[in-house]
Amino acid sequence: MRRVVSLYLPTWATDRIRRRNGAPPDKPLVTVRTEGSRRLVAAVEAAAYVLGLRPGQTITHAQTLVPNLHVTDATPDEDEASLAELARWCIGYSPIVAPDPPDGVWIDIAGAAHLFGGEEKLVAHLLKRLVSQGIQANACVADAPGTAWAVARYGNQAVVAPGRSVEAVASLPVPALRLPSATVEALHRLGIERVGQLAAMPRAPMVRRFGKDVALRLDQAFGHVFEPLNPLVPKETPMRRVTFAEPIGRLEDLQSVVKRLASRLCGDLERASIGVRRLDLVFERVDRRSVALRVGTAKATREPGHLAKLFDERLQTVDPGFGIEAAMLIASKVEPLSERQVAAKSLVEGDVIFPRFDGHL
Repeated sequence: MRRVVSLYLPTWATDRIRRRNGAPPDKPLVTVRTEGSRRLVAAVEAAAYVLGLRPGQTITHAQTLVPNLHVTDATPDEDEASLAELARWCIGYSPIVAPDPPDGVWIDIAGAAHLFGGEEKLVAHLLKRLVSQGIQANACVADAPGTAWAVARYGNQAVVAPGRSVEAVASLPVPALRLPSATVEALHRLGIERVGQLAAMPRAPMVRRFGKDVALRLDQAFGHVFEPLNPLVPKETPMRRVTFAEPIGRLEDLQSVVKRLASRLCGDLERASIGVRRLDLVFERVDRRSVALRVGTAKATREPGHLAKLFDERLQTVDPGFGIEAAMLIASKVEPLSERQVAAKSLVEGDVIFPRFDGHL
């Protein structure tokens, strides 16, 4: 079953500036953008928000409200690049991670939550690490990305139980559907404030009046349609990928593929004089769903037979659906490994080490 975390970073732009010591610690911080001849507030940190500052205000108005305000130019391209770096760091939680600009990250944790003692503990671990480093964050895990996105930003649950997406989203305000502001305003003029009210409308009149995108966003939030994620795989990460002329699904075929990928990947690791500490196996199904498995080792290794064997038991849990069209084996955590070390490595499943996130935010 798919389980997706939506990580929400409400003050990402200003947190990034604070982390690089780009603002005096005793002054509230905002970023500013230019729109025509006007300079408008683009992002507001929490302390400035409490003082009444909001995105969209003129900078003149903002400085009238808060005379000691620290103002810096908005840099959306840098914000997005740093968000991609944070997404790379989140691969420590799951191999299926994708940035969600401008203020979020998707993490598909199906098959990985058990490493942390369950979904609630995984989310708590993630948020604690981010907040301790000066990054304000909230998160929710649910069956569908749209559900998790809505609840992370407008709800109060860390975990939406499987099959409870409709219940979790129905009472939320309509902006939780990721709709354009003009559409939200049009809905408000009709008295539609909550998702449940919109869902109660007959589908055909809704589509005629507001367009197909509104119906799609509603179905995505309720988990009624599949929303794919495009996993981020850093270019420098050792990996091997294979595609199949015909979809596969038998356990014997999956085992054979893993052995072949492990042999090729370990050859790459040997040439680089490194060994793997964490290995991710991702199957891409024909319906665009991905199935991920993760194993870890106590010490670095590049023994293909042992690495392939670590997946044997868990391969039995893979649901191939209508068939698997591609597979990737990713060495998502590696360490230097000399030839002398290779013979002495023992393998233990389930060890995961998380570095501190020290990217330039």
